[in-house]
Formats: sequence, C-alpha cells, structure tokens
Amino acid sequence: MSFNSLEFIIFAGVFALLWPHMRASERWRNPFIVAASLIFYGWWDPRFVPLLIFSGLVDYYAARVMESDRARARLYLVLSMAANLSVLFFFKYAAWASAQVIEALGIPSRPSWLADIVLPVGVSFYTFQSMSYTIDVYRGQLRATRDISHFMAFLSMFPQLVAGPIVRARDLLDQLRTPGHFNEDNRWYGLERIARGFVMKCVVADNLAPIVNGAFQGGPDALGGWAWWIAAALFGLQIYCDFAGYSSVAIGIAAWMGYSFRENFAHPYRSRSLREFWTRWHISLSSWFRDYVYVPLGGSRSGPLRGMGALWVTMLASGLWHGANWTFLAWGALHAAFLTVERLARKCGWDGRSLLGWPITLLLVIWSWVFFRAQSIGDAWRITCDMWSLKPGVGISIPPSGWLALAAFVAAEFVPSSTHPQRPPGILSIRFLLVVSALLSAIFLRGNSGDFIYFQF
Repeated sequence: MSFNSLEFIIFAGVFALLWPHMRASERWRNPFIVAASLIFYGWWDPRFVPLLIFSGLVDYYAARVMESDRARARLYLVLSMAANLSVLFFFKYAAWASAQVIEALGIPSRPSWLADIVLPVGVSFYTFQSMSYTIDVYRGQLRATRDISHFMAFLSMFPQLVAGPIVRARDLLDQLRTPGHFNEDNRWYGLERIARGFVMKCVVADNLAPIVNGAFQGGPDALGGWAWWIAAALFGLQIYCDFAGYSSVAIGIAAWMGYSFRENFAHPYRSRSLREFWTRWHISLSSWFRDYVYVPLGGSRSGPLRGMGALWVTMLASGLWHGANWTFLAWGALHAAFLTVERLARKCGWDGRSLLGWPITLLLVIWSWVFFRAQSIGDAWRITCDMWSLKPGVGISIPPSGWLALAAFVAAEFVPSSTHPQRPPGILSIRFLLVVSALLSAIFLRGNSGDFIYFQF
C-alpha cells in the first residue's frame, strides 16, 4: 500500500476514526498498531507478512536472552544478525550474486527459480531497524522489552515501515509505552508535513520522472554532454523529492498519531562538502552505518589508514544496501573516493566551509547520480565521458510539467515550514493558506502517479 494511493486514503481514514479510542487503552494500543501495520504491509503481498513477523520474533527473543544471560549474549547476537542478514541476502542479492558466479564460470544458463525471487518491499529498512535493536541491547545501551506487541509495534509501525526513516528503538520504544501527545498542535504539524511531502512526491518527483526516465532509458546516445548534466541534476531532484517526500509524510503521520520521528533529510543540496552532504542525506541510514559499521571498524578513533579503510567499507556497504548491481557499488566507491580526497585536503588546510565548497560538492554529487541511475556500468561510463568532454549531441527537452516541478521544488525547499509542533493557525493565516494550497497542488498538479523510488531498496 502506497501513501499516494486510494487504498491508503481509505486505510488512513479508518485508522483515524479508530485511533483516538485505541490509543487510550494500554492493553490495545500496541496490538492495534501491529494489526493496522500488518494490513498495510500485507496489502502489497500477504506472502511476506510472515517474513516481517519472523524477523521480529528472532530479535525479540534474542534480545531477551542477551540481557538475561550475558555469557551467551555474543552467541545470540551472532545468531540474530545471521538470521537477518541471511533473509536480506537471499531476497536481495542471491539472484545477482549467482548470476555473477555463473557468468564467471561460463555456465550457459542459470536455475529458473532465481528469476522468480521477489524482493519484499521494505525488507532493507525493517531488517536494519530490527538489527539496531539487538545490537543496542547487546551493548547495554537499551533494555530489552518484555512485551512482544510493544516490540512489534516499534518494528512494524506503518508510517515508516516500507521506506523509512529507519527509526531506532531507543527513540520509539519509550514513546510507544504512552498514548503519545495526541493534541491539536501535533495534528496540525502532522498535516503540514503530510502536505509538504505530497507536493515533493506528486508535483515535483512525479513530473520529473518522465523526463529522467526518457533520458536514461534511451541509453548513452540519447543526449549530449551538457544535456546529460541537466538530466543527472533532474534525477538528483527527483530522487530527493521522492524520498524526502515519503519521509515527510511518514513524519507527519507519526506526529498526527502523537509520536515523533527524527528528520531524515536536512536540505542536502546546500552542503559545502561531501562530509556535510552525508550528514544531511538519508540521515537515518547514514547514521546507522556510522554507528554500526564505521565506528566499530575503528573509523573514529584509529590511525589514518584504518580510518580510510573503515570509510571505504562503509561507503561500499551503503552502495550495496541500495541494490544488487555494480552501478550501486560504483556509486558508493565514488563517494568513498570523494570523501578520501576531501579528508586529505582538510589535513592540508582546505576549509570545506568556503563558498567554493558548495559548487564543487554539488557538481560531484550530480555526477555520481549517473552511476546510481544508469542501466549498467558501461552506460554510466559512456555518459560520464560525454559529460566531462561536453560532447555535442541531442539536447534535453523540458515540458511545461517539468518547469512546474522545478517551481514546486523551489517552493517546497525554500518557503519556511514548521519543524516542530506549533499552535494551529487561523483559517486566514498564511500558514493555513500554504497548507491548503499544497494539498490542492498535490491533487490537481500531480504527475503520473508511481511508486516511491525507495520501495525497490
């Protein structure tokens, strides 16, 4: 079930009618969240609901054993992570990895069952969310919950279930022990975030999608050098507004329910360095890799060589997290190389906060999006050669819907919006009119509705 679907509107309406009554009951609040979330998740494909429940049960019981029996804590942490990563590897990487091995060995065909593997939506998100819980319990940073419905409500809570943000147990479990702050301020703030998110997704991302898809699906010869820079920049706006739009809607729904999710994006294209970019882009994932990969590898406290190694492992893992394709690994490697050069430059006295840092950062980020979006490494390399040589060729045509999307992006990105609950405005206030305008724009100026990009990850 997608936020931008009729089914979700009906689902949300029923949930909104029942929630004020269910939230007040300590006995039924979390079971109601779990039941609603499983319906939300199962609407896409009910076959994968048991997979979500399996991940939850494994980590719920592993955490309880780790807390009560410290002698076996490491064993159960390993078993928990092995179970989660095995599920993730099978559904997300088994077909791709097998294809690479089969191709390398020169085998003429591969087993037909590999082509039948379906990637469960959201598996990368809820797997990482569940793993962070067991790791935190193992480290002694979090107490294991004894209520299975409490834990499953945290893991499956539908606003962030299929595309994030990746919510930490330490942030949400305590909130779910209470009815939440269900008041007018939070409900209005939630509506503001939902309206902003739908503008970013429906008006910006969905109107840019046909332009970007036409360019990249046409292959390297579809455009010339300058046009490829424009196409890559438009894709950068598309994926940002698509994903940040989803995150904003998720944050808004949670706020309406009375709960708080952390921000997942903080105007990343304003960054003056690649290091700053990764503190602003997909914050919940980048902080997850920082806390559970980069820091344990010694990236923050060891010598420069070990720090560089931890950086490269983290960025390659981040690239691979996005999908089973060499293009994602190349994208991660590019950012690792950018960050390495930037780190060395800082040691030589370069100040990344200078005005020159912004255009350089933006240029490198736009270029790297080519590897993220291209159909293959070969296509990405040919497009890159055309971009940097400014090879003449076919230009890119931006229809009126594209210019509308760009105008909507400027409005969504630069018009001030609430970052925390505020008293609801009057019906004649500017805030009220902006929210109404945003909702009407999402209805009447939307592009061809499509799934959120990060559903595939």
